[in-house]
Amino acid sequence: MPPLKEPEKNHTVTVPPSKALIAAETDVLVVGGGPSGLGASLGAARAGARVILAERYGFVGGASTVALVMPLMSAHTQEPVLRKPGKEYLFPTDHGDGKRVIAGVLLELVNRLIENGGATPPTIDTGYVVPFDPEILKYTALCMLDEAGVEILFHAYAFNYRNTDSPEVFFHTKSGPVVIKAKFVVDCTGDGDIAAYAGAKYEIGRDSDGLTQPMTKYFRMVGFNRPAFLEYIKKHPEQWYGVFGLWDLVEKATNDGKLKLPREDILMFSTPHEHEVSVNSTRVSNALSTNAFDLTRAEYESRFQVHEVSEFLKLYVPGFEDSYMIQSGTQIGIREARRITGDYVLTGQDIIEARKFSDVIARCAYSLDIHNPKGKGTRIERLPPGESYDIPLRCLLPLNLKRILIAGRCISGTHEAHSSYRIMPAAMATGQAAGVCAAIAAREFSDIHSIRPLLVQNELLRQEADLGDVFQR
Repeated sequence: MPPLKEPEKNHTVTVPPSKALIAAETDVLVVGGGPSGLGASLGAARAGARVILAERYGFVGGASTVALVMPLMSAHTQEPVLRKPGKEYLFPTDHGDGKRVIAGVLLELVNRLIENGGATPPTIDTGYVVPFDPEILKYTALCMLDEAGVEILFHAYAFNYRNTDSPEVFFHTKSGPVVIKAKFVVDCTGDGDIAAYAGAKYEIGRDSDGLTQPMTKYFRMVGFNRPAFLEYIKKHPEQWYGVFGLWDLVEKATNDGKLKLPREDILMFSTPHEHEVSVNSTRVSNALSTNAFDLTRAEYESRFQVHEVSEFLKLYVPGFEDSYMIQSGTQIGIREARRITGDYVLTGQDIIEARKFSDVIARCAYSLDIHNPKGKGTRIERLPPGESYDIPLRCLLPLNLKRILIAGRCISGTHEAHSSYRIMPAAMATGQAAGVCAAIAAREFSDIHSIRPLLVQNELLRQEADLGDVFQR
């Protein structure tokens, strides 16, 4: 049966009134346990606040675990490098000796993943990305939250917000509606749900037509014969660049009627396991994650795409003959939805020019990376070699909201800027900053817009975040 379509007429019924159980009162409530939520929870707790983290699934990690977005993208600057003849990396890099620009909670998580056997260290050979095992990430992140004293409520789906003396966030749960009261709330939902419920101004999509970047269902293939694949690439070097390619095999399968690839090439990454790869080759366009009917269609279509691409790999690509798909994302990966308007709107020009800000709370060096909202094609614009840009505290502060901060891909920026800071390492860094700011505001009983950036910066530095040379400018 096809997915349910959105009704043409807006017929409604009145929902019967109900009471919500007051589950807790806290200093800082973090809604969403993805990368930004992990950063926010740990940042706030380590700054001395009582913290509750509410997550809709039964585990943390968000896009990294729910959607299998693997690996963690580079937290390093980009440097040109000449490829060395004869090197037989599965995924060669065009990065040189990059410099790390994101530390703090992200670096701690990466180091602990490596210690737990759940990640490959970032090196020039990997392009400084970090291949990881999502199951080990679930455990490692949970250990970090537990050690920090963060209280957790799983299986809690936020559906409303009420602004009172103590802001209240309402959740659907198996126990019925529950409410958590907090001095300050950090919206780490990805889609900016809580800020939107509170009446925040926001934008969606690109200026020309409002379309967002497509969604992607990731999946994992095991039984991969790496030497056989490398032998094919050695014979056909023009068919593989970095982490993408196989244009000749895609064309053959398409002509055979076996493949209708929604993107321009096959994109896949190594994982910490020798005989496994993570595949990012599905696309669903013209769908918005804040619309239940669009989201249903995206999940529906992407499942068929996953099956077709996995069968293509087994039938056409050397090294995949005996492979099989072991897992696909519980939820489709969402690149873009609401962008909440804050005290400052970061632009694509700010990123390309590697702009610096006095109220910097995080840095990033990732390219502008815009997947075509209408189908095939990806636009990449890199920063100057060795450069990074600053994300200012003002991008985390929604206009006219005094008790809600935002973190992750919904922070204040344009469609172009979003295509860079949406990556998980940057989301974790903005989350840590938002959590720290919320903890300070809770301690000082202050409006978030009146918090001095210096207080946030000093605490972030105490937590070993990287803010560049902010105090030397």
